Amino acid sequence: MSTEPTVPTPPNTVHCARCGRPDAPALPRPPLRTALGEEIRRRVCAECWGEWQHSEVMVINELRLNFMDPASQEILEKHMREFLMLDPQPQP
Repeated sequence: MSTEPTVPTPPNTVHCARCGRPDAPALPRPPLRTALGEEIRRRVCAECWGEWQHSEVMVINELRLNFMDPASQEILEKHMREFLMLDPQPQP
């Protein structure tokens, strides 16, 4: 019998905030190494995340975002939250 602690496995499905499917396939891991990444993993299905990845390129190109500029990062996050139908980040 093993005495090593067991690591809980993440759920295989999510109720997706974007498409509304109650048992949609979940992402295998958070797509970002932040609290937002954890939120996306809990609330967005793998298919909708893939759709965002395609749209993300268009947003970056159309708005000519420069990632050396923190404002560009905020703009992209705003578009991502809107696309994925996540609640907006609270304003300080």
